[in-house]
Amino acid sequence: MNNSTTSKKLAHLCTVFLSTALLIQCKPETKAVAKTVINETILSAPEGFSVAEIGKDLGAVRHLAVAKNGDIYANRSVLKDSAAVIVLKDTDNNGTIDEQQQFSKLPGTGILATDDYIYTSSNTAVFRYRLNENHEIIDTDTPEKLVDGLIDMGVDNAKPFTIDNDNNLYVTIGSWNDACRDGDAGMMPCTILDSAGGIWKFKADKLNQTFADGSRYATGLKNSVGIDWNFKTNSIFATDHGRGGLHSFYPDVFTKKQDAELPAETLYELKEGDNAGWPKTYYDHFKNKRMLAPEYGGDGEQVAEEDYLNPVAAFPAHLAPNDLLFYTGDMFPDKYKNGAFIAFHNQSAELKKGFFIAFIPFKDGKPNGEWEIFLDNFAGFDLANPSEETLKHRPCGLAQGPDGALYVCDDFGGSIFKVTY
Repeated sequence: MNNSTTSKKLAHLCTVFLSTALLIQCKPETKAVAKTVINETILSAPEGFSVAEIGKDLGAVRHLAVAKNGDIYANRSVLKDSAAVIVLKDTDNNGTIDEQQQFSKLPGTGILATDDYIYTSSNTAVFRYRLNENHEIIDTDTPEKLVDGLIDMGVDNAKPFTIDNDNNLYVTIGSWNDACRDGDAGMMPCTILDSAGGIWKFKADKLNQTFADGSRYATGLKNSVGIDWNFKTNSIFATDHGRGGLHSFYPDVFTKKQDAELPAETLYELKEGDNAGWPKTYYDHFKNKRMLAPEYGGDGEQVAEEDYLNPVAAFPAHLAPNDLLFYTGDMFPDKYKNGAFIAFHNQSAELKKGFFIAFIPFKDGKPNGEWEIFLDNFAGFDLANPSEETLKHRPCGLAQGPDGALYVCDDFGGSIFKVTY
């Protein structure tokens, strides 16, 4: 069926209710957009996609994983009902969640499902739970501890992680100090980099490791909450939060507008030994250059001379990329295959938008084209025209189901959404 025929049929339908939660609003003269009405929030997605809220009031659900049997796991940064991890189940396979289970007393962010285990992290450790032949956890009360003793200073302390084909475990350890600053000057050298501000490598099949058992895989990353192993390129990709305080600490160098629009949020492909330049540098997406940070002698115009890793993609400041997922499913159209979804947890003064899921098309393991907003309006109101309306949702975690559906969780409103095509 061609687009013209489709539009004519949509014109006759005008408004189609797919469920009590989902509404498609159609205009034949414009591109159809799926809109889901949830708690007075209208989520929009590209034509052909449907969004359903499959869980709500779940607490601070941070990252997501979906087991091969379709069970949906979410790790919470704050205990709810005395539990950190919540599981949503469709026990009769009718497409509706009909059972919830909870376990773990250790709140955190990271969670990952493999054939044999569910892996979770707290703010100081990584654990695993063995699955049975039905891909259900055998014993939720006694997880195996893989790594313990990761530093937690109370700020940017999440420990997201990923695992490669060779049972290597890669864990982000974010910095609690925005620019490795001592007063208004940068530390020389930055001793924080010895235990934070990067990604550390451990073994996913070895119990009771300590921080000392790991090795620093990549450094110069302030806080890489979004991290995913790309099985096409056999490499780690990670987002990184940009630093702040440019105008606050250096008002003679940076204007308030520059403070709101710099530095870029970034996406890297990382190899062992890479240095992404934090804290001595930041990335300026207007200049497309890596700049020397003011704490280390920069003036807003001085390009960094050292050879630090450049990002494969850069985004407007302060959007807070909090998860990364490479889409490998077959449900979505071909353009999405092997591309990257990113959950942005905050808003951009430059864009006057925020709280959305973005998509970057990839080809041959590299970004191929401009990034775009895929799922929008989690905030529930127009950020370009602020009102007294309150924020509804903040997207945080991403996961792919066995059928190729995309799952998104929200650590502010406590919802989990399922996106299908």
